[in-house]
Formats: sequence, C-alpha cells, structure tokens
Amino acid sequence: MSSKKNGEEASDFLTKLVKEDVENSVYSRPVATRFPPEPNGYLHIGSAYAIHINHSIARKFNGTFNLRFDDTNPLKEDAKYVEAIREDMEWLGIKPPVYFGSDYSEQYYEAAVKLIRKGKAYVCDLTPEQMTEYRGTLTEPGKDSPFRNRSAQENLDLFAQMKTGNFPSSSKVLRAKIDMSAPNINLRDPVLYRIIHAEHYRTGNEWCIYPMYDFAHPIQDSIEGITHSLCSAEFIDHRSLYDWVLSELEVVGPPKQREFGRLNISGFVTSKRYLRELVERGYVDGWDDPRLPTLKGLRRRGVTPEGIQNFLEEIGVFRQNSMVDSAMLEHFIRQDLKEKAISVMAVLEPLKVIITNYPDLETEMLELKNNENNETLGSREVPFSRELYIEKEDFMEEPVAGFLRLSLGVEVRLKGAYFLKCEHVVKDPLTGKVKELYCTYDPETKSGSGFNARKVKSTIHWVSAKHGIPAQIHLYDKLLKEEAVILESDNDWDKIVNPDSRIEMKQAILEPYLQDASFGVTYQFIRHGYFCLDTKHSSASEWVFNRSVSLKDSWKKTLTPVK
Repeated sequence: MSSKKNGEEASDFLTKLVKEDVENSVYSRPVATRFPPEPNGYLHIGSAYAIHINHSIARKFNGTFNLRFDDTNPLKEDAKYVEAIREDMEWLGIKPPVYFGSDYSEQYYEAAVKLIRKGKAYVCDLTPEQMTEYRGTLTEPGKDSPFRNRSAQENLDLFAQMKTGNFPSSSKVLRAKIDMSAPNINLRDPVLYRIIHAEHYRTGNEWCIYPMYDFAHPIQDSIEGITHSLCSAEFIDHRSLYDWVLSELEVVGPPKQREFGRLNISGFVTSKRYLRELVERGYVDGWDDPRLPTLKGLRRRGVTPEGIQNFLEEIGVFRQNSMVDSAMLEHFIRQDLKEKAISVMAVLEPLKVIITNYPDLETEMLELKNNENNETLGSREVPFSRELYIEKEDFMEEPVAGFLRLSLGVEVRLKGAYFLKCEHVVKDPLTGKVKELYCTYDPETKSGSGFNARKVKSTIHWVSAKHGIPAQIHLYDKLLKEEAVILESDNDWDKIVNPDSRIEMKQAILEPYLQDASFGVTYQFIRHGYFCLDTKHSSASEWVFNRSVSLKDSWKKTLTPVK
C-alpha cells in the first residue's frame, strides 16, 4: 500500500516518532514493523487499517515489514485461517515474509528458564478463581501467592515437569514475579505460561505448555529484529509488561511498543467475537457476507483493494479509538470504481413496454458508451426491439408535482435510443396494477442524429425484452440499525440487526452485455449503483449480482472519538 497522501508524505504521530528514532540513530538496524494476527478468524477493515499503518511506515523509511502468525494457543487456531489471512493480504497487494510464533517455542522456554533462574518467575498452583481473588482491584492492591517464594530450583523442576506433561491442563502456571501492589494490574505477577493438553495445528503434540501473548509477543519481536511494535490502543496498559520482559531478558536494542487508536465504522461490527456470533447464529451468510467488514465480505461485495487503500490514506492514524461514518468508506469505494466500471442498463423492477409503431420482428443495434467518464473504455452495441422493459418507478399514470419521467401523453428519451410517448395503459383486472404500457416512438429522434426540434425533460434506461438476461439482485445496507447499541455481552441481535440490510430482487432483467460478466469485475448499473457477480450464489443457470455501493454520495469528513 502507498504511504502517500495528496502527493505529500503523511505526517502523523507514529511517523514522527519513528523519524526521531532514525535521526537519533536509536537502532543500528533498519526500521522493521510487523502485523501479528492470531489465526483464529478472518481479517476485516480494522485489520487492513493496522496492516496499512505498519506497512506504510516500514516503506516510508526503507525498512522491512513481515507477517507473523501469533499461533501459541492450540485451542483456537487453524491452518484455514492462515491461508485466508495470507490470501487477503495478497489481495491488498502485500506479500511480506511470513513467520510463525509456534516456530519459537524453544526460545520462549529458554527465556522462561532464564527468568526463573534470576528469581523473576515462579510456578503457581492457584486456581484461576483464586488468582483473580489474589490479584486485587483497581483501588486495592493484590496479595502474594502462597507459592511465590518457591526456590529457583523447585520452580525449575516444576516447570520442567510441566513441559513433559506431568500435570493436567490448567493445574499450574508460570508467573512473572514483579509487584502485587503495582498500580498497573498487568504487572501484578502476570501469567507467562499455561498448561494446555491439545494438539497444535502445526506442532502437533510436541508441546503441552504455551506462552501467554504478553510474554511471547516481545520475544517474537526481538527475534525478528522488529524496531517498532505498533499495535492498537487496547495494549497501552500492557506496554510496561512488554518492556519488563525485554529488560529482564537483557535484550540489546529492544523494540518499542507504541499504540494507535482503533478504527470503528458506523453500522459495522468489527469485534471478532461478535462477528462469530452473527455467523454462527445465522444472521449473515457466512464470514464472507457482503454486509460484514471482513475483507472476504468486502471483496465479495465488489470492493477493490484500491478503494480500501484510498480510504485508509485519507483517515490517517488515530491517537484514540475513533468512529468513522460508513459513508466515508463508500465514498472512496465509489470514487475508485467511477472511472473503472463499464456502465450498463439493468431493470430491477420490470414494467413491459410495447412500441406499437416499431417493426415487429426488427432488432436494431445501438451504440452506447461504456463509461461517460472514461473514453478509453470504448463503447458497445445494445439491441433495441419492439418490446422493452423499463423500471416500474419510471412510470406514473397520474404524475405528482415534480415527476418528470414517463406518463400518459408525455415523452421521455430512452437512453441511447429514441423519444418514447405513452399512449395506453393495460392493468391487471384482479389487482388494478399497471401491467403493460403501449407506446409510440419517433424515429427522427435517434440519439446522435442531431435532432433538436423539441426537448424532453427526462431520460430513462431500458432493456430489450427479447434479449434481456434474467438475474437476481441483492441490495445491501448497514447490518445494524441506526440506533443500535452493542453491549459487552448478551446482545439481542434480533433487536439490533437491520431486517432490511439485504433486499433480494428476483425479477431483474439485464442487458445482454452482462451474459459474459466476469467474477471479480464490478459494473455500474445505470442509476442503481455498482454491482458485481456474487461468487457464492451465482451459477450457470442464474446470475446473482451484489450491489457494491449506490451512486449517491453522502459523505462528510467527520471523525468521532470513541471512549
């Protein structure tokens, strides 16, 4: 991803921090950053934000950037997520060197042994409930574990037995010996290692003890030569422990942990836990549902990597957690597609039109531009015939004030074709709804002919009934209701999920150009927005198109801090 913004180098607080370190020669090695996902889920727009920050800073200083899987918990991780994350990053245009935390198991163990020998770690037998009780609160100090003063030799023996599998899962842990009265609760003898008897997706049953993230992460960064460990603001209270681990292990030129605010987008759910609830309870169509902010969902929706990149460039780097209006993301998606997409005609709610004075068996090929904003995309031929479909909303039998489209006795232009006048309306005898329109056309008014004897106030799109392709259309809106409030737990999704977040239109008719539509290509449906073939539900017998974004742009440049 590019690190440029409006032609200039972005200047944010993280960039300034790294620049100062470079100018002061704090490190004898190049700037190095990383993205360290746990392979237990799929990347989302917030992940792309973190990737962008780390990758762009590394590029800005001619440094290095790598992908490291933090896979030190066998209960949650899976190889399928590893492949999905690598695929998503390549889709974003980034293919960094790849490392695995599970490859450093020996180094974690040796580091733990070093801390034990220094008297800085001990094996504790307290249960999780007891440990919580001993930990204290924000206003009250904790108290020492009764196992805190075990000798170094006893701790070494017990830790070795933990490693060889002599104890059941969760029966013992290795804890750092720091300060049970520390104001920062993260320093009150945090757990460094736990026992988990479970098969790891890469190392099998080779290990039954696994390091905690706060212990493994600084060691991983040190091994890989990371200079700046850039992470989200939720880890700011963990920085002291990060520094303590590196200091006690006597790491030379230790990396610096620095934090940035998390990205939240209105109407989207970005918590991995909540996303899993929505998927597993069937509120969405899998992890790649186009209503989700997962990169797979955005990709299925027809969003391009460039659209995401431009959005991330614009928002910059937050100091604190912030909420961005989803309309801002849609703006950059729309701007990216505006000059790329082939513009075609699609009728989502068809109303039949019969042109009584047009030759019954004739088909005329009309030339239409593929993109009004990009001449290089050329043009295509579109069939015109006696029977057409127009949008139901483009006809009103008794027009209200301001309605300028087709009505009885009123002319409109058919896009790229002729003037059309409605002469007669046929209604369904049972429902009274308009069923067909009988119209006439003026053959002298063909587009491009130079005809200017009279004007019309509106142009509407159409599709030849004889040549049109049936399709199903999915229109997407925000997954959550405007007033939705997400709780820490026990969310009643039935009440906060927007029931109209996906609307299926099953009677659409598309111009025949789309018979050869390709997966991964986004098209502009005139007046309706940008659409792409659904990779999950389209088949040889039925085209299904997802709307990427509407044509309407409502973005205003506003950011809202999140407390």
